Amino acid sequence: MRCGKHLSQKCWYIAHDEVKKELTAEEANEKKKYRLAELGTALLVDPESNIKSLREMLQIAKDGDHSIVILGLKSLLAVFKDILPGYRIRLPTEKEQQMLVSKAVKKTRLYESTLLTAYKAFVQKLIALEEQAVYKRVAMRCICTLLEAVPHFNFRDNLLVAVVKGISSQDDVVRKLCCATVKSLFEHEGKHGGEATVEAVKMIAELVKVHNCQLHPDSIDVFMSLSFDEDLGKPESSEVDNKTKMKNSKKKRKLVEPNKLPASENKRSRQEIISKTREEVKADYKAASFAQDVAERRRMQSDTLSAVFQTFFRILKHAMQSLASSMGESFSLPLLAPCLNGIGKFSHIIDLDFMADLMNYLRKLAGAGSQKNDSHHLTVSERLQCCIVAFKVMKNNLEALNVDLQEFFVQLYGLILEYRPGRDKGEVLAEALKIMLCDDRQHDTQRAAAFVKRLATFSLSFGSAESMAALVTLRHLLHKNAKCRNLLENDAGGGSVSGGIAKYNPYATDPGLSGALASVLWELNLLTKHYHPAVSTMASSISTMNTVGNQVSHSNISPQQAFVQLSHEHESFIPASNTKKTSNKRKKGCRLSFPISSASKDELMTLADENAVRNKLSEHFLILDNIVENERLRTELYCTNMSLKLCEQYRKQKKRIR
Repeated sequence: MRCGKHLSQKCWYIAHDEVKKELTAEEANEKKKYRLAELGTALLVDPESNIKSLREMLQIAKDGDHSIVILGLKSLLAVFKDILPGYRIRLPTEKEQQMLVSKAVKKTRLYESTLLTAYKAFVQKLIALEEQAVYKRVAMRCICTLLEAVPHFNFRDNLLVAVVKGISSQDDVVRKLCCATVKSLFEHEGKHGGEATVEAVKMIAELVKVHNCQLHPDSIDVFMSLSFDEDLGKPESSEVDNKTKMKNSKKKRKLVEPNKLPASENKRSRQEIISKTREEVKADYKAASFAQDVAERRRMQSDTLSAVFQTFFRILKHAMQSLASSMGESFSLPLLAPCLNGIGKFSHIIDLDFMADLMNYLRKLAGAGSQKNDSHHLTVSERLQCCIVAFKVMKNNLEALNVDLQEFFVQLYGLILEYRPGRDKGEVLAEALKIMLCDDRQHDTQRAAAFVKRLATFSLSFGSAESMAALVTLRHLLHKNAKCRNLLENDAGGGSVSGGIAKYNPYATDPGLSGALASVLWELNLLTKHYHPAVSTMASSISTMNTVGNQVSHSNISPQQAFVQLSHEHESFIPASNTKKTSNKRKKGCRLSFPISSASKDELMTLADENAVRNKLSEHFLILDNIVENERLRTELYCTNMSLKLCEQYRKQKKRIR
C-alpha cells in the first residue's frame, strides 16, 4: 500500500511539473508578445529616443517558438516601414569621424548608424529564414513589402536578389508575390529613380542565362510592365538656348579662373578640397532628390532596353537551337510565348541593327511546325504569334525595313487549317487575322481570293466565335478587293475567268498558287442556315455584297472583337429548336382531328419505333441483370458449400489422429 501511494504521488508531481512548464511557457510567450507591442509602439512614437529598442526586438525575433518569430518579423516590418528615412544613409568616413562636429550631428550620426545596423541584421535574418520551408512565405512577404515600400534605401541589392530569385519559384504564392513586387518597381520608378529597374532587369537576364531559358513564364512576363520614354532626347528650343548659354558661361569662367589662382600651394589645396566637397554635396543631393537629367535617364533606359532585348534574343536563339538539335524528341519552351509578347510590345524601339536577325528568327520559328518532324515542337498559337510579331515589327519600322512578308502569309494560310479549338488559342488566331489581313493592307488579288475561300471553308468547321472572326475578315477582304466579289457569282465556270490559274487547287500551300479566283463561295449558302443567328446574318449580308445596293457595306468590328463577343455569348446561348410539335389527340370515331402530312406520319412512325425499341431493350437488359445476379448467387452458394465440406473433412481427420 505504501509503495502504491508513493508511486501515485510521484506521478502527480511529474504531471504537476509538466503543467507548470506549459503554463510558464505560455506566460513567457504572452510577455514576449506584450513586450514586442510595447517596444514597437515606443519606436513609432519617438524613434530617435528609442532607437536602441530595435536590438531587443531582433533578439525576441530569434525565439524558438514559431508564433513569436512570425510576430517579431511582422512587428519589425511595421516599424522599419515607418521610421526609415527617404534617403540612403551614408556612414561617415574615418576622416569625417575625427572632425569636430556639433552635438546634433553626433546624435544624428548615432541614430543613423544604429538604424542601419539593425536594418542590416533584419534583412540578413529575412534572407536566412527564406531558405526554411516553415518561414519561407512570411519572410518573402516581408522582403517584398520592404522592397516595394523603400526601394531607395540601403541594402536594396540584397532584397532584389531574393525577389528576382522568387519570380520563378514553384510555390505559386511566393512567385505571384515576387512578380507583383517587380512589376511595382517597374511602374513606380519615381521612388528609386530608375536604378532598381536597371538592376532588376539585369538580374532577370542573368537568371535566364543561368537556367538555360527553363523558367516559369511569369519571370519574363514582368517585362510587360516596363515603360520607355520615346521623345526623351528632343528638348525644346528654349532649353537648347539655355544650355548653350550655360556652356559659354562655364567656358568663360574656366578661362578667367587660371589667371586669378593664388600663388601659394596651401590656398590651392584648400580650393581643391572645397571643390571636391561641393561635388560630393551635389552628388548626395542628387541621390536624395532623384532629380535626373535627361542624359542620365536616357542612359539608364538604354541599359534597361539593352538587357531586355538581350534576354529576348537569348530565348529565341535557344528555341532555334532546341529545334535544330531535338531529332524528334519532345522539349519545352516555356519562355517563348512571353518573349514574343514582349517583342511585339517594344517593336517600335528595337535597334535597326538587329532587325534582320530578328526577322530571320521569326521566319524560321513560324515555319518550325510545317515539317513532319517538327509537328510537335511549336504549337499553332506560338507560330501564329511569330507571324503577329513579324508584322508588328514591320508596321512600326516601315521606313527602315524592306522585308518580304510572303512567307508569313504562306504560314498563316496553312495554320488556318491546322487550328483546333480547345487546343489552340482562338484570340491569337483572331489577332493574326486582324493584323495580317485587315489592318489597311492592300493584298494581291490571288492571295486575297485564296484567303477568302479558306476562311469560308474554316467557318463551316468550327464554333460560332471562330466562324464569326473568319467571316468578319472575309467581308473585309471582299470589301477591299472588288475582283474577289466574283466568287459570290454562281456561274458554272467558277467565280472568275480573269485569274491566271484556271482551276482551283484547295491543297496548294502557297495562297498565290491556289487559283481561288476560279472557285465559288458555296459555303456561304450553308452558313446562312447556321444555328447561331449572328453567323447566319453575317453570311447572308456577305452573300448579297455583290448587289448594287450593298457593295460598300462595311463594319468597323474587328475579328478580335467578334471572337470575344461570341465567346462570351457562347456560355449562355441556347440554339433555337426547329422540331415540329405534333399532337396525338384523337376524337371518338375518328383517327385524327386534323390532316397529317407525310412528313408528320414519318415522324410519328419513327417515334413509335423508337419507343418499341426502347421497351424491348429495357426488358432485355432487365433479363440480363437477373441472369448476372443469379450467377453471382450461385457462385457464392458453391463457395459456401465447398467451405463446409472442407471443414467436415478436417474434423474427421482430427478424430482419426486422436
